[in-house]
Amino acid sequence: MTLYGKHALVTGGGTGIGLAIAQKLAREGANVTITGRRIEVLNRASGPCLYPAVMDVTDETAVTQTVAAAVATRGPVQICVANAGIAEGRSLHKTDMALWRRIMATNLDGAFLTMRECFKSMRGTDWGRVIAISSIAGVRGLKGAGAYAASKHGVIGMIRSFSEDHITEPFTFNAICPGYVETPIITQNIDLMQKKGLSQQEAMDIMIKANRHARLIGTDEIAATALWLCGDGSQSVNGQTIEIAGGQV
Repeated sequence: MTLYGKHALVTGGGTGIGLAIAQKLAREGANVTITGRRIEVLNRASGPCLYPAVMDVTDETAVTQTVAAAVATRGPVQICVANAGIAEGRSLHKTDMALWRRIMATNLDGAFLTMRECFKSMRGTDWGRVIAISSIAGVRGLKGAGAYAASKHGVIGMIRSFSEDHITEPFTFNAICPGYVETPIITQNIDLMQKKGLSQQEAMDIMIKANRHARLIGTDEIAATALWLCGDGSQSVNGQTIEIAGGQV
């Protein structure tokens, strides 16, 4: 099918996985609203069929108003990509409530608010796709990152539940669960590991070896999966976790 003229909204759409998905959808004809907290990043990412909108997914009012404004301008959201997230790791005894709340507010609350507000307009159409970017940490535990793993497990729980709520309707809800992807988060992780005494190469090796095929995953691989979920032949793929980690998780 063609995505020409369909309105997609991608949170965290200015960089990394979100930008790759937004660009892929735009090349297929969709009008894509890309959201994020920094207008300068969004402006650099904007282009043909890519429309920047500042939005903090942790702010309910901002999400409600920004999605409503995008719908008023470009029509109902028929492709919702809840991608915005933060990745921080800390051992149990060092995880304070401030860290816990910050991760949950972005990764879990933010995904919920995004899906809820986008679906308000989607449900009045005859076709829609909701895609959440979770993580392999959402299907298994991740050493030293309990709060992050819990947030990503929660995202999968929502996807499975919402897919059941609308199982006979023309909408699907799926989660993409990547391993370590070549994005700016890799640099952040390296910096954190170096503070713990590891060299840059040692830190990189840990992340590479965590992927079963021993290499970082490209953002284009994640984007291609998102596009497939929006294409012909995927209409019976619903409530699923699609793991992209180079092998069995």
